[in-house]
Amino acid sequence: MTITESWQGRFYEDFGIGEIYQHPLGRTITETDNSWFTLLTMNTNQAHFNAQVGASSEFGRMLVVSPLTIAIAIGQSVVDTTQNAFANLGMDDLRLTAPVFAGDTLWSESIVLDKRESGSRPGAGIVTIRTRTLNQDAVEVLTFRRTFYVHKRDAAGAVSHFPQAATPLQLEQL
Repeated sequence: MTITESWQGRFYEDFGIGEIYQHPLGRTITETDNSWFTLLTMNTNQAHFNAQVGASSEFGRMLVVSPLTIAIAIGQSVVDTTQNAFANLGMDDLRLTAPVFAGDTLWSESIVLDKRESGSRPGAGIVTIRTRTLNQDAVEVLTFRRTFYVHKRDAAGAVSHFPQAATPLQLEQL
């Protein structure tokens, strides 16, 4: 029986300064996404949920609430950057550089700016990346720097939590 190891994300040792990760999943934002996130976060600015207010704005339509754009960008980056992280330490230089509307598809990419060993946690390191998010027209809509703690490959916190079945999965079981 051979178990093919799944992608587990990068550990501290896997990051290289200057490396660029183009995160593989694009995300189209719907009006429902925008309305629900606006309600969830209690944002009362009607530009995000009132079509009449949006139509009368300089943009001519409702805007996507910016914390949703930020959350999607961070989420898109996890597979390549923070799958093995255990704490975000900061977000800096956040810029919303163009409006986002329902129907836009967002794509994000990150570049590694810095990395260093942790002085207080021997099983971890600290990595800083810059992420930018583009819409379907390749227009940058968001950029920010993020710093996080990430496990080293052999750290206790880096072990898989996948449960081991009493009976291994086998082709003959089908």
